[in-house]
Amino acid sequence: MQPGLPSGPEGPALPPEHPSRRGMFGADGSGDTSGYGGLVVRDTSPVRGESTPQPWAEEFERLHDEVGSALERAGLTRDDAVEKVVVHRGQMTLFVNREHLAELVKVLRDDAALRFEMCMGVNGVHYPDETGRELHAVYQLLSITHNRRVNLEVVCPDDDPHIPSITATYPSANWHERETYDFFGIIFDEHPALTRIEMPDDWPGHPQRKDYPLGGIPVEYKGATIPPPDERRAYQ
Repeated sequence: MQPGLPSGPEGPALPPEHPSRRGMFGADGSGDTSGYGGLVVRDTSPVRGESTPQPWAEEFERLHDEVGSALERAGLTRDDAVEKVVVHRGQMTLFVNREHLAELVKVLRDDAALRFEMCMGVNGVHYPDETGRELHAVYQLLSITHNRRVNLEVVCPDDDPHIPSITATYPSANWHERETYDFFGIIFDEHPALTRIEMPDDWPGHPQRKDYPLGGIPVEYKGATIPPPDERRAYQ
């Protein structure tokens, strides 16, 4: 709790200009037994804002210009392909319009000024309150040639959870996209075999979404039935 902020029965109040979420995980009505249900966390995420104002660090300014020039050489425009640019905590993230993702990653890999040869991973994020942009896929790219990194972030809505697969450009993304599909329900179009990779094929739902029940499933152990965590105990 910050000094000077009034506290109410549901925890400390935050100034209205600072959005906040309640609870450790930002989920409501899911049987949170972690003990953090009364926690109020200020939302300082740059994801929901606009592009980070320039100027940035020299390395990011140079990379931004090189990406723009490479896209022009490929017949694309940066304004069409890139929605916004966030520079935060020493990292640059390009928010990419999903219809241009497949073209963009090929440019990032093949252009001599960029040469992002490796995709290090694909991660999913669920923002249930971000209407029309609930699901995010985040890609970490590495250039061995130029010894630098860049992140890509692509958004899609709950009711149309489709993002183009990048496996044709980065085969190493195959299992990462399957995991993101498994846990978040993002469908990667043109993926060669988009099946679950962690959960059983008939598992209902996607367990790392924030609207997925927090708890478990009944387990039988030597004749005894163990209830899921959200039925064992509760915190007031």
